[in-house]
Amino acid sequence: MLTGAERRATVGAYLRESAETKRRTAEACGEAIIAAADLIAAAFRADAKVLLCGNGGSAADCQHMATEFVSRLTKSFERPGLPAIALTTDTSFLTAFANDCGFDGVFERQVEALGRPGDVLVGISTSGNSPNVVRAVRRARTAGLRSVVLAGAHGLLATLADVAISVPSGDTQHIQEAHLAIEHLICWLVEHELFSSPAASTAGSMVS
Repeated sequence: MLTGAERRATVGAYLRESAETKRRTAEACGEAIIAAADLIAAAFRADAKVLLCGNGGSAADCQHMATEFVSRLTKSFERPGLPAIALTTDTSFLTAFANDCGFDGVFERQVEALGRPGDVLVGISTSGNSPNVVRAVRRARTAGLRSVVLAGAHGLLATLADVAISVPSGDTQHIQEAHLAIEHLICWLVEHELFSSPAASTAGSMVS
């Protein structure tokens, strides 16, 4: 059992490493984050939508990010909703398709059914190798969608997407923590790119 001093040391070490991962991410991924926000903003401006997929904690991130787009990021910036769908939420489809056809195709099938040319697929995978996310990104390319991936330092996904944001870490927890910050930042950049001001956004006016 850890002593009080050991627990305090663990807390400090963990939080410092999380902060260090975000510092390295700021240095390594800034341009990719901006590119991802620009790609998504262009899709929304063209009346297209964003689809999101991932597993486990990344599935929760998909739902979180979709919510920020459809609802809002902060109370201080009111604006119309933006069309985003997390492909992780339809339990009837997910369980039916996984049971009948296999789990590796659950996102690919939804991209096939729901995706349209001009849409953007956001794939989130800390390993960068999740088979169902890889298949979804590949399907997106053949179907005329653009793609953004959030991953860790390694993995296949970074070679498949239009924009890859690869957090420079091999620690799943710290990658996920950096992903959440990146997701919030992308939402902030997108809504400020699209809407001229809180007052204009309340009236539904977009910057063209």
